[in-house]
Order: sequence, then structure tokens, then C-alpha cells
Amino acid sequence: MRTGARPLGVLFDMDGLLLDSERLARDAFVRACEDHGWPADLRTYQQCIGSTYEKTREILVAAYGAEFPYETVDASWSHHYHARLAEGPVPVKAGARALLEHLSLRRVPMALVTSTRRTTAVGKLSDTGLLDFFDGLVCGGETEKGKPNPDPYLAGAALLALEPAACWALEDSANGVRAAVSAGCVVFQVPDLVPPTAEIKRLGHRIVATLDEVRVAHDAL
Repeated sequence: MRTGARPLGVLFDMDGLLLDSERLARDAFVRACEDHGWPADLRTYQQCIGSTYEKTREILVAAYGAEFPYETVDASWSHHYHARLAEGPVPVKAGARALLEHLSLRRVPMALVTSTRRTTAVGKLSDTGLLDFFDGLVCGGETEKGKPNPDPYLAGAALLALEPAACWALEDSANGVRAAVSAGCVVFQVPDLVPPTAEIKRLGHRIVATLDEVRVAHDAL
């Protein structure tokens, strides 16, 4: 499907795209490192955004060394993050609700494709009132391989009974973009914490500033 064709379905990432949660995760990581006397290497951390638990562990241990107490740091990281979630809903990103309402009114099927585990994902979407927009969810650990592999987006398209090429996929992170492009979706990237590199730009997808631009693009078709 060409970028200029109307999508039959839309596949959404969650953290950093619909929800302004990547900053919360990053801040929780920094606090967890401080808890255990390790420096917070944010350049390495950026490589983990949009990835699976297993890949995150691999990246951090490779960068910090075998002596890095990943499980201990991860437990603190999770504690700080979920403590913040307990304080109230995560902020919704600019244009997210308007885009979901726009697609819903036009009866466009939508699925969520996230690396976050289902219980946490459902909780965050419920708290923000976004859960009911989705016809299905593909969550962390539910496919054989996670992002940046194509499996989650292939599963998302299958949930909607569509070919990936008939779907728009909306992502913020490099790992998510790689997954969606390799699945064969038409990809829009709305960068969050990390701007796209030259290597990511060469994938040929469309890069926009906000989800409002995605809504305008769809409305123009």
C-alpha cells in the first residue's frame, strides 16, 4: 500500500506515542541506578527504548559489564515506575485522543502493539480512557520475538484480519520503526525522546512532529 492510500487499519505503539510515559521510565531508570551506586548511562538507555525486557537486559549488561546487577537495578526501576503510575494517569500525548476519535468515527479498526506487558498496558490505557478505542492488543512477551523484529506488527495486523501493507503503523522509537517497516506496514514516526538517526531516516517512512499530522494526513485521503 502506498503512503497516500487510505489504511484499512491502524496499529499504534503506546509508550512515547500515545502516552508521555518514556520520560517517566527514564527517570525511574536514573533513580534505580542511583539506588545501587551506578551511573545512569542515558546514551545506552536510549538504545533500549521500544525494546523487550530481554533485549534491554542484553544492552545494559553489554554496556555496563558482567558485574552490573541487572535484576537488582531492574527491580528498583520497576518499583519507581509503578509508584509513579499509582499516583495518577500518565499524560496523554498531544493529538492522541483526537486521532483515536477521528479514526473511531470513521470506523477504522485499531490495534495496540506495545512492548509493555498486558497488565500494565491495560492499566495505563484504562486510567487514561483510551482502552476502548482498540479492537485488540498485542503486548510484551506475546509474540515469539519482540521489537525490533516484525512479529508484534504481524500479529497486530492479523488481529484486525488485515495484511500489514493495508495498515498504518504509528511509532516513536527506532526499534518500533524497524519492527513496523520490516513487517511491511506503512509507517509514521512521531519521535519522542530520541530524534531519528540518518540510518533510521533511510528506511523511507514518514516522520512527523505530532499525531495531529497523522490525523490531517488521514483526513486528506
